[in-house]
Amino acid sequence: MISLAEIGSCFMVLFAVIDIIGSIPIIIDIKNKTGNIQPITTTLVSMVLMIVFLIGGETVLGLFGVDVYSFAVAGAFILFFIALEMILGIQLFNQKEGLTHVASIVPLAFPTIAGAGTISTLISLRAEYQMVNIIIAILLNVPIIYMVLRLSGRLQKALGPGGIAVIEKAFGIILLAIAIKLFSKNLGVLIQ
Repeated sequence: MISLAEIGSCFMVLFAVIDIIGSIPIIIDIKNKTGNIQPITTTLVSMVLMIVFLIGGETVLGLFGVDVYSFAVAGAFILFFIALEMILGIQLFNQKEGLTHVASIVPLAFPTIAGAGTISTLISLRAEYQMVNIIIAILLNVPIIYMVLRLSGRLQKALGPGGIAVIEKAFGIILLAIAIKLFSKNLGVLIQ
């Protein structure tokens, strides 16, 4: 059943985890190294990856004998560390560089946009929200991803280093609160 409240919550969680605004420096760096990125390709590949992992992620977990609630707790830990990175300005996760001719897909679409944090968040959200609402939230994030990729150079100039840092810290705090909520809610189900 479609719920605007669930769509809004999922949208904000995904927007914070994808952190497309905070990824502007990465996007600019990749653009400078390769000479070009393809916003449409990157956006579509990211969207497909997110939907595939949302729909098939639980099946994959089942192959390893892990339920969604356990994965949600594990996802909460990942979100917690991503939030710490954003708030403290440190790097805990290392991302390997992709080949320059496929930079729009690797490392931009995966793992920068649809990376481990996004994938674990999607599977974690399934424990709490209806799938249709999560898919709508993904689709609402897609135009934002495209616009940021398309306008990354202009956004960097407009926001400046200080503006990007403030946005990253604010979304980091929101993400930290979401991680704590996911952890406490799903841990309660596991303990029962």
